[in-house]
Amino acid sequence: MQVMRGWATRYAPWVGLVSILGTMQTALAGDYEGSPQVAEFVGEMTRDYGFAGEQLMGVFREAERKQSILDAISKPAERVKQWHEYRPMFITDARIARGVDFWRQHEAVLARAEQEYGVPAQVIVSIIGVETFFGRNTGNYRVIDALSTLGFDYPPRAEFFRKELREFLLLAREEQVDPLTLKGSYAGAMGLPQFMPSSFRAYAVDFDGDGHINIWNNPDDAIGSVASYFKRHGWVAGEPVVSRADARGDQVDEGLTTGIEPVKTVGELRVLGWSSHDALRDDMPVTAFRLEGDNGPEYWMGLKNFYAITRYNRSVMYAMAVHQLSEQLVQARGVK
Repeated sequence: MQVMRGWATRYAPWVGLVSILGTMQTALAGDYEGSPQVAEFVGEMTRDYGFAGEQLMGVFREAERKQSILDAISKPAERVKQWHEYRPMFITDARIARGVDFWRQHEAVLARAEQEYGVPAQVIVSIIGVETFFGRNTGNYRVIDALSTLGFDYPPRAEFFRKELREFLLLAREEQVDPLTLKGSYAGAMGLPQFMPSSFRAYAVDFDGDGHINIWNNPDDAIGSVASYFKRHGWVAGEPVVSRADARGDQVDEGLTTGIEPVKTVGELRVLGWSSHDALRDDMPVTAFRLEGDNGPEYWMGLKNFYAITRYNRSVMYAMAVHQLSEQLVQARGVK
């Protein structure tokens, strides 16, 4: 728990930091020293959330603008991969083997999370595997640098990242953790499950009951937090995720879902030439999509739990990768 308790041991509580950070950083002129945007932001945090202005200025004196972050978020999007190219990125022998090890190592905690939230252990393990390869790739940027850079120097999404910066400072105060030490992705996603700060504050849980929420290096909290996230986003215990479908006729494409939200029912899709391999109610809303697999087009109906996975990342291919990795983990582990 070293990361999460560093703030409490290195500094006084947040409300007593004015003299410490203010004195310690007065001589330093960081990338955001004198920035009108930062001054306005600090004023809002002081007025609306009771932060001490000089305390926050002390934090921003140490925050660094990272050009590599701006380059990463601004680079042209890569060509959208087809499913037969995307799937092998996440469903590999190495990831499956590491996932089985992770599952066995944390079996009791995963079983408790499944019991409390109704989310299968293999789905929780799969999310952590897809997001960070079970903690191997959690990001090397300081979160304060990532969110400051994007909140103050990336106009296209400045409003979003300033909101996340606000949430980050609030969670640091709530958890009594040093905001200058926590690391994440270039976009500010944090820990084993890659939660943005707003998701942390809304869904992360202290699953081991030690009084702190640590998704960076405490797998118990990471596991419980993923389960909490899915439960809060509509996961239904015991229900399937997807159903394979056949699609024939001239109206098939009319059934394809635009976006993610399930807008057509199984019955409506049947009229358009879709037929599920499983027995589904006609009134069930589904996300209907087509993937280009190794052997040609694949037609699928995403059910309520599939939609819950897309709330983590709004991509049908992401959700399918999580689902199919979870199936592979079950098979490799030998769990019936």
